[in-house]
Amino acid sequence: RCSCFLRGTPLAAAANKKEGGLFMENLLNPVIVAVLLLCVLCLLKVNVLLSMLVSLFVAGLIGGLPLVGDDSIMSSVIAGFSGNAETALAYVLLGTFASAMAYTGITEILSKKIARAVGGNKWILIGILLVIACASQNIIPIHIAYIPILVPPLLAMMNKMKLDRRGVACTIAFGHKAPYIAVPMGFGLIFMGIIRDNINDNAKDFGWKVSVGDITAVNWILAVAMFIGLAIALFVTYRKPREYKDVQLEGVTETEDLTLKYQHWVTLAAIVVVVALQIKFGSLPVAALGGLLVMFIFQAVKPKDIDEQFQGGIKLMGFIAFVMLVAGGFATVLKNTGAVNDLVTSAISLMGGNKWIAATIITLIGLLVTMGIGTSFGTVPVLAVLYVPLCHQMGFSPAATIVLMSAAAALGDAGSPASDTTLGPTSGLNADGQHDHIWDTCVPTFLHFNIPLMIAAIVAAQFL
Repeated sequence: RCSCFLRGTPLAAAANKKEGGLFMENLLNPVIVAVLLLCVLCLLKVNVLLSMLVSLFVAGLIGGLPLVGDDSIMSSVIAGFSGNAETALAYVLLGTFASAMAYTGITEILSKKIARAVGGNKWILIGILLVIACASQNIIPIHIAYIPILVPPLLAMMNKMKLDRRGVACTIAFGHKAPYIAVPMGFGLIFMGIIRDNINDNAKDFGWKVSVGDITAVNWILAVAMFIGLAIALFVTYRKPREYKDVQLEGVTETEDLTLKYQHWVTLAAIVVVVALQIKFGSLPVAALGGLLVMFIFQAVKPKDIDEQFQGGIKLMGFIAFVMLVAGGFATVLKNTGAVNDLVTSAISLMGGNKWIAATIITLIGLLVTMGIGTSFGTVPVLAVLYVPLCHQMGFSPAATIVLMSAAAALGDAGSPASDTTLGPTSGLNADGQHDHIWDTCVPTFLHFNIPLMIAAIVAAQFL
């Protein structure tokens, strides 16, 4: 009512000028500049590592940090590495373990045995692929390394079934994503550990302390939402038969010996050791190292080929490991600029205290950032700097914050052209050149998983 009387007066003009200045100040906030620049560079297909490094240096300079010296950009980046060092080591060792498994040939044998066991039933095949995809994240944590070896030999059988590969892509993507969100084993233990550590690190001022158990207790909501999306993909969207041409793939035959040999039995024993050590110590680097030692000592991998397996492991997972390290440095630079509190205060005023609006904005930003970075694991440190104080100020509980953080980090992982969740399925399903990465993997997974995740997170956050 007062604004009606003030409109057109010098006082109103001053107020408008102040609001305009506040808007420009927020627009130039180092956090906003860094995230927007990161998204733009990634969407322009600039290398993710280069995009992150450029963005963090720009943010640091805008925030007034010197390039080198004490409390500088470089010192902040290096300090941030330590937070994700264990995760990066786990990626490299697990990549080496996956490379060693492929070296023994056990994955190819498994694909041939699956083809014989399915008997022409597409639902059995989809069920087997779903179980294997889930196991690759939690029980035998080899991530996407199995796909280029296991899936191509199954394509001829899929063609006979007229199975729509878009549904298969959604099945594999679900198996790579839902388990790490909801199950605290393998990569799920890594993801939940990252969520826990980043919430606790950014909530010291107001005394929040969450555990992996707290995350498990609420993240099942997100997994259920994804399962609903998978059911829609399989039983509605991609239910109808789809024709594919039969293309003979190089190196795929039907007459190979499927008998398990010495190196295969040693590999199976190494898998058991990985699972046992993970359960006992809760450490993926220790578990992966134990499995590798079993394979090396009992010569499932010949001594002369050990170097080759480490090189293969670094090739498979090394890039993701470095993304994780730089993501930790990215987050530390943003913290040290001191711009987070200003941004949180401004965001609260824009949201007007409405939790529904706040939850929607939080998940949308998470979607954009993860689509740009292409990895939900690397997104967590970037988002936590902003989201944890924001959620606290908006009155969200720790449980609601966990759901919003987990969903915001996972959003965009499915659907991002640069994500392992999409690159993995395409690497196997496009072996014969009949599966488009964008339209047959990215778009289907984006529609069927990101939309349910957003809805579930926004609604759940209101009641937790």
